[in-house]
Amino acid sequence: MKIDQATLHRVRLPLKHSFQTSSHRKAHLEHVLVRLVDADGAEGWGEIASGSDPYYAPDTTDTSWLIATRYLLPAVLGHEVDHPSEVAALHGKVRGHRFAAAGVDMAAWALWTRRRGEPLARALGGVRDTVVAGVSLGIEPTIDDLLAQVQRHVDAGYPRVKLKIAPGWDVEPVEQVRAAFPDLDLHVDANGAYLDDPDHLAVLRALDRFGLTMIEQPFAPRALLPSAALQAAIDTPVCLDESVDTLDDLRTAIALGAGRVLNIKVSRMGGLTTAVAAHDLARDAGWPVWCGGMHEFGVGRIANVALSSLPGFTLPSDVSASDKYYERDVVVPPLTADRGVVTVPTGPGLGVEVDTDFVLAAGEQTFRTRAG
Repeated sequence: MKIDQATLHRVRLPLKHSFQTSSHRKAHLEHVLVRLVDADGAEGWGEIASGSDPYYAPDTTDTSWLIATRYLLPAVLGHEVDHPSEVAALHGKVRGHRFAAAGVDMAAWALWTRRRGEPLARALGGVRDTVVAGVSLGIEPTIDDLLAQVQRHVDAGYPRVKLKIAPGWDVEPVEQVRAAFPDLDLHVDANGAYLDDPDHLAVLRALDRFGLTMIEQPFAPRALLPSAALQAAIDTPVCLDESVDTLDDLRTAIALGAGRVLNIKVSRMGGLTTAVAAHDLARDAGWPVWCGGMHEFGVGRIANVALSSLPGFTLPSDVSASDKYYERDVVVPPLTADRGVVTVPTGPGLGVEVDTDFVLAAGEQTFRTRAG
């Protein structure tokens, strides 16, 4: 496979319902779609799902655009590769910037599998025809608003609900949701908002009584020692997200006992290649995994579904239907869910088509380049 052409589309889509985490509120998403074309004219699409601002990770839409156009695409164009896992080595001198790398890696996998007439899920090692989807709910203005959001998604059939929490919005909303939904698979996500101090530790320990599936990323990304201490003190599994960018991060977390569950995000870990390796490493260590999301458009969302079909993904993943987030998605057909269950596409590559007319209409910036 020789990558001959590349195109980037910077696309902005409004969210149907604004979403607030411990750091910020967002009403729209601006992601970068990556299109790679080989010398025979076959194409594959990927998605750079970095945030517009450096709140979740250092990467932003602007920095990812710069790195992709100036470094990553020039490094991969014109080179022959036998397998998409080889693409990362072509730009291996570039440190960090995993969101940009993930979009290129994803597009390479989509191109390679489309050329072979093979579904992406099967090529990654998937074993399931369907995956169970969960939903992630942001911080709402009131607890009543939160309860209404939870009810709406429970009624839609989603079996797992994740609540964003932050200091001052934690024990009371969780207690109210648990009281209203005693049997719901419920977990919370702090996005690293808590400190290693007595007051915050008391709050996190108080959450242990609500029968949560997990407490996700309670502390800052590099604060693995406090995470290990919390895990030793509570029964609820601690899940790591932002703490694990690389396989070495995961090995360190496992050795420290800093958690018992891993959220694998394709974007955070630099692509499908590393995500599959993280799945294998976590499974060998006895850590169940699930696929987190960055509110991806359909391209990245479909890739997440394919990844979630691997055997170690035993917990519901953030692969809910497109219409939860967007009035119109960039792929045809859009991803759908039936009572919280998503069917894994079986067509070659991503198994869907990108609506290029809509991408061009919703696009804010386009970049094209080719080998030579």
